[in-house]
Amino acid sequence: MKRKRTCSAFNSTVTATCSHLPDECWEFIFGLIINDDENRNKLRILNPLSLVSKQFLSVTDRLRFTLTVYEPSYLRRIFKRCTNLNSIQLASSFDSDKLLRIISRFPLKQLTSLILFYQPKIPTIGLRVFSQKITTLTSLNCSHIGCLNTSDLFLIAECFPLLQELDLSYPSGCKNYTSYVDGVEALSLALIKLRKVNLSEFPINNQSLYHLFNNCKHLEEVIILRCDEITSTGLASAIRERPTLRSLSFATTKVSEVFTTSQSIDSLVSLKGLTCLVLRNLNISDELLYSIAREGLLLTRLDLPFCSNYSYNGIFCLLSKCRRFQHLNLQYADFLNDQDVVQLSSFLGDLVSINLSHCDKLTESALFALLRNCPSLSEIEMESMGGESDIVWNSDSLRKSCVYPQLKGLYLGSNSWLSDEILIMVTSIFPNLQLLDLEFCNHISEGICEVLRKCCKIRLLNLAYCPRVKLHRMNFVVPKLEVLNLSDTKVDDETLYLISKNCSGLMTLQLRNCSGVTKKGWKCVLKNCRQLRKHECIIPSSLETTRTIYLWIYGRLLWLESERIQFCSQA
Repeated sequence: MKRKRTCSAFNSTVTATCSHLPDECWEFIFGLIINDDENRNKLRILNPLSLVSKQFLSVTDRLRFTLTVYEPSYLRRIFKRCTNLNSIQLASSFDSDKLLRIISRFPLKQLTSLILFYQPKIPTIGLRVFSQKITTLTSLNCSHIGCLNTSDLFLIAECFPLLQELDLSYPSGCKNYTSYVDGVEALSLALIKLRKVNLSEFPINNQSLYHLFNNCKHLEEVIILRCDEITSTGLASAIRERPTLRSLSFATTKVSEVFTTSQSIDSLVSLKGLTCLVLRNLNISDELLYSIAREGLLLTRLDLPFCSNYSYNGIFCLLSKCRRFQHLNLQYADFLNDQDVVQLSSFLGDLVSINLSHCDKLTESALFALLRNCPSLSEIEMESMGGESDIVWNSDSLRKSCVYPQLKGLYLGSNSWLSDEILIMVTSIFPNLQLLDLEFCNHISEGICEVLRKCCKIRLLNLAYCPRVKLHRMNFVVPKLEVLNLSDTKVDDETLYLISKNCSGLMTLQLRNCSGVTKKGWKCVLKNCRQLRKHECIIPSSLETTRTIYLWIYGRLLWLESERIQFCSQA
């Protein structure tokens, strides 16, 4: 009774304190808290605050700007509370036409973004009704649509003339490229304000691309990955029609030559405002890199993964002349060695992230050169470092190393030489590490517990395909961990008990092909990890049948207010 009275008195004090300040003050304070959070995880901050008082609930509702809709029963209550929503995403598990018709009945005056990805088809009836009621839409995401017809393009052009961003990437079942030409032209003529478009794996050819670049006068960012019908000549011709382009991403599924002729290179370097260039799986040349350097393009991002026919000379020329790079991806640049990275890192003072995965000649010397010379570096990817050879780390050098608090993300997957001892020493110099990816590191075992103890800010940990990994010594709280991937490991119920006890903030737990997990282990996780929101529950194949698991898990998680729960069974 005494404890109950104490809690009641505390709640009354909090409520009284809250009521002294107007909503505007609390809204400003909560905004500062959200902006101060490094991961900007609004749900993690807003949900606990909303439980303090009715006033806090009202304030936090006004700070919620996105919503994922699965079924319509609660929409009236949600829309009445959350009046500042600007983005809505529809789940693929419900009738999207019906949802859109219901949503259109509400006065969502600030709604600017609609996300429809992974739908079986474009909900044409619902979109038409939606567009008649809500005329403020500027962003439409229809990626990974199961069936996309050319008539859908005409519908989008007719219904949403104010679109500034459009994503039609990765549709299924589109084969006849010529049948989409008229639809793309209709889009390009209607969407006069279009700034950003993603047409990756979309059935687009040279003619359609030309229409897009020629008619969309405000186009700034174009993403066309895995588009095999676009040729080097066609791309160069389109680029010349849109000199204001600021970002270009292009790739094909088969290795092809792009920007190797003087004509095509000239078209690219004519883009004086270009800041982002992504070229994947292409044959390029040093001449392209020399030309970019000569023109002094203000690139801040360069991605050349899986590209060939360029060399250290070309990269050296570019990086030494253009020193504003913040993001650099040179995956599979197998010509790079440690000394090359030492030299190049001296030009990368503004670098924030770098990917040097599958560069077979690199060792830990390249890693530490980047850390020493790039003070802003927060993310490093060096998977499969050193190729098949074993790298021998200098333990004395590691112990004498400085601390690098700026590093937040470290990807060291597929490094079979990485042992517990090395891992502990390496991570000890990154006190603010938040993301650690060790996928396919075969020799990682109990050392990961010591890593979690020292790196207490880790939010995402990937240990998939680490057959020796053990978490039985995790007898301490891991307060910040939100995402944990243990797929294809020997995790068992005892491990799940420790996880549920010490990782209460977990939002995503992946356990594909974990035969040691039983229903008992899952019950323990579901009971103790109450922050499982907006997550994926991946059910291991050892747990009964798919339907039985679905009903059991759904019944246990119904009260969690989870925005998305995905059930996957393994054959």
